[in-house]
Amino acid sequence: MFTRTAKIASRVGLHARPAAVFAKAAEDEGIEITISFDGDDADAASILEVMSLGAMHGDEVTLSTEDEGGEAALERLATLLETDLEG
Repeated sequence: MFTRTAKIASRVGLHARPAAVFAKAAEDEGIEITISFDGDDADAASILEVMSLGAMHGDEVTLSTEDEGGEAALERLATLLETDLEG
């Protein structure tokens, strides 16, 4: 299993546009990726599940996958989360 933590940079957290951009990027990776926050897990490719986590600006989330090529995918997604997607 591969894991990577990331700090949410978007001012509104993982809500609306940032969640949509992130979920689309996770879906485009073509592998199963989980995002976890505060003891809850979500399918990273599901905008509704990502938003339901309630992760806000400055919160730390964990990305994980068991799929081949997962380490590079998690790195790309973590970089995305660490970018202000509202700007």
